[in-house]
Amino acid sequence: MVQAYILIQTEVGKAAGVAQTIASIPGVLQAEGVTGPYDVIVRAEASDVDQLGKLVVAQIQAIDGITRTLTCPIIHI
Repeated sequence: MVQAYILIQTEVGKAAGVAQTIASIPGVLQAEGVTGPYDVIVRAEASDVDQLGKLVVAQIQAIDGITRTLTCPIIHI
């Protein structure tokens, strides 16, 4: 399994709805609204990097109100 944090910027006033929608997607472990340069931070997992990419591009980025994502895969050092 591969896990990642996905940092999300949203349109003004859309963060809570985006976080709630993302939380219901299979593979999403946690979705929280935050303050700072990003509006929502998500922790997600997938079977491999390709599946993680598909989760981000096909499911998360398709949500109304998202303007930008940054995916940070977790490494174990």
